[in-house]
Amino acid sequence: MPLPPQFSGRSIAKRLFRAQLNKVYRWYTGGFFVFVLVLALLEQWGLSREWIGFVFLLATIGLYAGIGIMSRTTDANEYYVAGRRVPAMYNGMATGADWMSAASFIGLAGTLYLQGFNGLAFVMGWTGGYCLVAFFLAPYLRKFGQFTIPDFLGDRYGGHAPRLLGIAAAIVCSFIYVVAQIYGVGLITSRLTGVAFELGVFLGLGGILVCSFLGGMRAVTWTQVAQYVILIAAYMVPVVWLSVKQTQVPLPQLVYGHQLQQVTLQERRLSQDPKELEVQGVYRERSQVLAQRLDNPAQSLDHERRQAQERINQLRARNAPAADVAQAEKRLSALPKNDMAAQALWRAQKTQADTKSQPLNGMAPHAQQFLGDPNGSPEQQQLFDVSRRNFMALVFCLMVGTAALPHILMRYYTVPSVREARESVAWSLLFIVLLYITAPALAVMVKFEVFHVLVGTPFNELPNWLAAWNKVDPSLLSITDINEDGILQLNELTIGGDIVVLAMPEIAGLPYVVSGLVAAGGLAAALSTADGLLLTIANALSHDLYYKMIDPNASTVRRVTISKVLLLVVALLAAYIAAQKPADILFLVSAAFSIAAAAFFPALVLGIFWKRATGIAASLAMLSGVGITLYYMATTQTWLREVFGLTGPVTLWWGIQPIAAGVFGVPLGFVVLILVSWVTPVPRRAEVDCVEFVRYPSLRGSRN
Repeated sequence: MPLPPQFSGRSIAKRLFRAQLNKVYRWYTGGFFVFVLVLALLEQWGLSREWIGFVFLLATIGLYAGIGIMSRTTDANEYYVAGRRVPAMYNGMATGADWMSAASFIGLAGTLYLQGFNGLAFVMGWTGGYCLVAFFLAPYLRKFGQFTIPDFLGDRYGGHAPRLLGIAAAIVCSFIYVVAQIYGVGLITSRLTGVAFELGVFLGLGGILVCSFLGGMRAVTWTQVAQYVILIAAYMVPVVWLSVKQTQVPLPQLVYGHQLQQVTLQERRLSQDPKELEVQGVYRERSQVLAQRLDNPAQSLDHERRQAQERINQLRARNAPAADVAQAEKRLSALPKNDMAAQALWRAQKTQADTKSQPLNGMAPHAQQFLGDPNGSPEQQQLFDVSRRNFMALVFCLMVGTAALPHILMRYYTVPSVREARESVAWSLLFIVLLYITAPALAVMVKFEVFHVLVGTPFNELPNWLAAWNKVDPSLLSITDINEDGILQLNELTIGGDIVVLAMPEIAGLPYVVSGLVAAGGLAAALSTADGLLLTIANALSHDLYYKMIDPNASTVRRVTISKVLLLVVALLAAYIAAQKPADILFLVSAAFSIAAAAFFPALVLGIFWKRATGIAASLAMLSGVGITLYYMATTQTWLREVFGLTGPVTLWWGIQPIAAGVFGVPLGFVVLILVSWVTPVPRRAEVDCVEFVRYPSLRGSRN
């Protein structure tokens, strides 16, 4: 007589495996909190900040390395999809860590700090995207049962063209995304250890490689579960602490509305403060001077050089101290080398001066819905319409991009069944929402601290963390006594969004061990996402390109070895580009979302739900969608325009900012795919069978 299903050998092994996982991660979580408490005690007993930073860095990277070494494998099923035995809850945690990248951990609260209400587009878009994943993609892709997204495109649409385009799109969007993560790794590592940013990039790279290189998806999965525990603890602990400090209530998500009211009152006061108006006037004058220089860059640069040289000659003529002469020579050598460099520098300085000549350092009031005024002047009404349009466009791009990111969709290949794929999405949403409902509270409470504690402080009494962060990257944090009154005004302070979270414990006056914890959490977020992205790129090249298209007879060991070599090469190239600081984290991430949305979403959704969709149509849809998205970014985004040498006026379509370029690519992809499908031959029977197998639950079994 056969045993009931609940007593079968496979079921017993599954339960034992989950029980062992629960035990291991309970001990791990408890051990991590004990580790933080021990460091807190050591700080009280005199352990230096440098040592605390090094201990956090070495301990966490060493932990990830240990998991990577223990999970090393050359088995293709384990390397690509972790043996398809990851329980739904743990896959939800791993997905949460994979998803909550440096942009979520570092950039989201910073964006909310700088943009207020408009920053909620990221929260709504990223969270809403998981609804699309749950309803339209995750269960169907898991039922299909392959290793990668290009696998699905190749089998569903037939031929090499859809697969090859899927490989190219996966590499492009994942590479852009991984550059942003490695940039975040460098930023955090340099702050933790004090090393140069460029060296921090390559130090952090070791932590990325040791997991994905040795064990592929198997190592990455269990490392990401461990990383989720660290990053969510690192995010929640200081925010709860700050909430208690400001409101005596340990639930920041429920009480930050009261702090927002206080911030709004302070915004009104600062907008009318005479000292703030004085600083704004100085920057307004500086903007006018820079505008005059830009009218004739060559003549202005020549005038600057003559003045600098005359200053040096005067100092030498009166036998001034050598230090003064050296300083003057340094200023001369720092001048732009040619007219184009001068134009770029002065244009950037003018942009900054224009921002700082506005109230509140150029920030909109935190609670204001969109810019402008729907009941104001025609100009204010137009500004309101454009702001609202950009908000909705960004929400759309982030939602659709979330549902199309290859490194996220790959995670749902690792669970044992279609049912657990659905459960996994629900767990992912729960673990992600913990951070996303906290980020708005964090932004408001940090702004409360800045407005009420930092602003109005004498320069000689400012906290040391300002100088420390300025040393890491002056473009992210700097202060200038522009009106020379010895008191810090809001418009004299520059805080980049990328450091709001990392500097938050120091802004709030918390012990340095909390700063180390937050940095470790940011590092975990960046490393976890970078691991998944690098694995996606390496798998696209080794599995989809090499194995599926070049050498179908390649052995398992050869395929895995090629994947590891390619992963190393891609990681080093991404680290080199990240070290050049190409753009801010949030733009890089959003660009990856727009590209993924335009490339994959129409082809995946119509490939699953419409039998008539053809391979030629899917290929043209991917090409046209990505093409129009990249074109719009290249012609409107400042950094990309500099890369391509574009100097003409920027033309925005309907006022849409380049961060939401996918809003043009996705609809175009759907239109092209539908129209071309109707005028091309009906798909072959095998491709239609593929759709029926994926969509209909009556077709049981696996394609493995």
